[in-house]
Amino acid sequence: MAMSKFTFTNEQLEDIHSKQDLLKILHNHGVDLDAIRSKMQYEEDLQHLQIELLKLQNWILKHRKRVVVVFEGRDAAGKGGAIRRFKRYLNPRSTRLVALGKPTERERGQWYFRRHVKELPNPGEIVFFDRSWYNRAVVEPVMGFCTKEEYDEFMRQVPEFEHMLFENGVHIIKFWFSISRDEQERRFNSRKVDPLKQWKLSPVDLKAQGLWAEFTYFKEEMFSKTHTSFAPWIIVKANDKRESRLESIRYLLSRFEYDGRDKATTVIHPDPNAVERFHRSMLYDH
Repeated sequence: MAMSKFTFTNEQLEDIHSKQDLLKILHNHGVDLDAIRSKMQYEEDLQHLQIELLKLQNWILKHRKRVVVVFEGRDAAGKGGAIRRFKRYLNPRSTRLVALGKPTERERGQWYFRRHVKELPNPGEIVFFDRSWYNRAVVEPVMGFCTKEEYDEFMRQVPEFEHMLFENGVHIIKFWFSISRDEQERRFNSRKVDPLKQWKLSPVDLKAQGLWAEFTYFKEEMFSKTHTSFAPWIIVKANDKRESRLESIRYLLSRFEYDGRDKATTVIHPDPNAVERFHRSMLYDH
């Protein structure tokens, strides 16, 4: 049911003293209450989880932990929106977002991981990577941005690189936001007509749908060769943006025994139907 457009009167606003009062007025105007309740529940759950993220951040700072959270996935999978919900209330002094652009000519002549190493967390810090060194595992070979030799070298080195980080005390969480081909196309079409989202469309995005099978091949190669016990791939079902945001936050929280966790006012363990570790026996269609 489409939502009716209406304006609250001053009398109606004065009569709103609870969520139920608001829902009653909306119902009387023909609004789909199921959609409203779902949105309100999402916002409530998100707020409780963001409070837990603050507790986690304080614990990381107190114990001088170093945490890396990698967000990967196909174009339009919702990585940026999820990161914004993670970071919204966190203290910027001990958290950072890294979204590296195209490497310079000088960087292309250096060890591939060098520019990523410079962005790794200091003690007491959490760093979110909006795409990461894994560009070379999927996007670069599909789009022809690296040679086969560069790709093969990366695939050999990345488990060793991450194992060195792990041995040095860095906690690595690797998310893959998984969407279907139809959902990706729907989101691309939305970006094309929304002037506030058109900046998100890149030449790579415009080619992505036609190269779906190629992306799938390299994605599965990446999972198979870089999923390890110390840095596993966590698959987040992302066709539902709200669900993927809540469940990925829950997964991060579930990884640490932070102070105050036992007093959480919401569920902090992810739904196994929405978030799961990659298993080599799995076959993915998207």
